[in-house]
Amino acid sequence: MIPQWFIEEKRDGKVHQRADLEDWVRGITSGSLPDYQISAWLMAVYLNGMTDEEIAILTDAMLHSGETIHFNLDRPTVDKHSTGGIGDKISIPLAPLCAAMGMAVPMISGRGLGITGGTLDKLESIPGFNVRLSIDTFKALTERLGCCMIGQTNTLAPADRRLYALRDVTGTVPSIPLITASIMSKKLAEGADALLFDVKFGSGAFMKTQAQACDLAHHLIQTGLRLGRKCRALITDMNQPLGRAIGNALEIRESMAILSGEGPADVRHLTLAEAAHMAHLSGLCETLEAAEALAQETLDSGKAMETFLAMCQAQGGDLTKPLPTAELQVPILAESDGVIQSVDAERIGKAALTLGAGRVAVTETPDLAAGIDELLQQGETVTKGQPLCVLHANDADRLTAATALVKEAITLSTEACAPRHLIYDVLSA
Repeated sequence: MIPQWFIEEKRDGKVHQRADLEDWVRGITSGSLPDYQISAWLMAVYLNGMTDEEIAILTDAMLHSGETIHFNLDRPTVDKHSTGGIGDKISIPLAPLCAAMGMAVPMISGRGLGITGGTLDKLESIPGFNVRLSIDTFKALTERLGCCMIGQTNTLAPADRRLYALRDVTGTVPSIPLITASIMSKKLAEGADALLFDVKFGSGAFMKTQAQACDLAHHLIQTGLRLGRKCRALITDMNQPLGRAIGNALEIRESMAILSGEGPADVRHLTLAEAAHMAHLSGLCETLEAAEALAQETLDSGKAMETFLAMCQAQGGDLTKPLPTAELQVPILAESDGVIQSVDAERIGKAALTLGAGRVAVTETPDLAAGIDELLQQGETVTKGQPLCVLHANDADRLTAATALVKEAITLSTEACAPRHLIYDVLSA
């Protein structure tokens, strides 16, 4: 393969052959291809796209660019991937719930960047929790407990790490073929036989419209099917945050409330719905109705919380120690009576980032105590002087800047408001 000919082929809208794509990924992984040639190809893909077959070949080559994990289990292995959103802590109660139901959930997660929070940062707000485990330890804990949650290792899909870094600086992140290959190569490498996707759309999501979310979901499902996995996707709303807590330690508290049978209704509903779909998709339950009943029964029994506590202990977490707490906790008060018409997820995410809960660059360290809590939701009635939310910060200047963003995010009206619709569609083969 001549690299410049390969680039010209995609520049001209042609279809790559399997052997050439596999050679290209080997060059990315080995370092023999320079950044400028890879970047040129990324832009060509961004402009001209790829066929479903090309995406599947690229994904397969990327997942085999490093180590792949295989489990020896008598229970189905299944994982879930969310495209991310504001207050999206679903993975944290979901993994132990699914494990307690009888599934194995080998979950390799990411860190937050920009306004979107990361599961690893949230878990690391638990004192001592270790997400940097070896693959052998990851496998052993998954086989023993039914779940384990770690970050991507250097040996899993290494081609993706290089491609992702270049996409980030070349304006090629919003490419569905490249997004699909990035997500699927990592998820398939971790060894799950079935995959559920939570593809979000709205102001606080990467995909802004439902049509865009469905397009991405289609490509994720088709790629999974071509590579021998059972896949399903939920299309969910991210125009307002999930739950009442945004921020790392705050979201751990809310996740534990869900596992205790409490917490916000929307987080509880989506957690149970995703657990049911995973049980049905993986074959654990013959019908979705049976899976829904099992998920509810398992959560109510306390077994999911027991599994979460066991996972925390096994990964070094010490919940006898307090979670990080911010020095400044200031309520934002309603300036009039009314009904909350909307809570703009993007602005709330920016406010949490301003408070220090996230990172702008991957090298930054988030303030694990910072964020927003007790956030009221669309359709709730408020009276003048009632708290709309509470801001948590360790810096007064950050608090002042975030206050303005929160006030812009929450819209009040005297009119009644329709309840939020959370799951818009379910897509499968």
